[in-house]
Amino acid sequence: MTNETDDALEFLRTRGSGALAAKMGIEFTEFTVQRSVATMPVEGNTQPAMLLHGGAYVVLGESLGSMAANLFAGPGKLAVGIDINATHTRSATEGIVTGVCTPIHLGRSLTVHEIAVTDEQGRRCSTIRITNLIKDASTG
Repeated sequence: MTNETDDALEFLRTRGSGALAAKMGIEFTEFTVQRSVATMPVEGNTQPAMLLHGGAYVVLGESLGSMAANLFAGPGKLAVGIDINATHTRSATEGIVTGVCTPIHLGRSLTVHEIAVTDEQGRRCSTIRITNLIKDASTG
């Protein structure tokens, strides 16, 4: 018998996390409805000042939040992002950052997740909030 974690990891393997997430080096390390974690390297995702690009934080957050929402939505459903915002409070300049995604609201038609992104020293660099709409997968 499989458990929730095994089922979630199989969902992630089957569905994939998308070409952009792969290009940016995002790797999921934990994946459940209640908590998802992924890492991303700073190198290759910087802006001209050699700081992690603000948009890279958002891509990490959206990857985590959207995948978690789709896992929650279940078979035959599709979760699509309808709102995202980010507040950057520190700049990562090297190493990896880690995003931890937790649900704020898991409803029938909407989910809201918060993603806290920290550097290797555990300092928060960005806080992202994403809202996803859950709809029938057949409606695209």
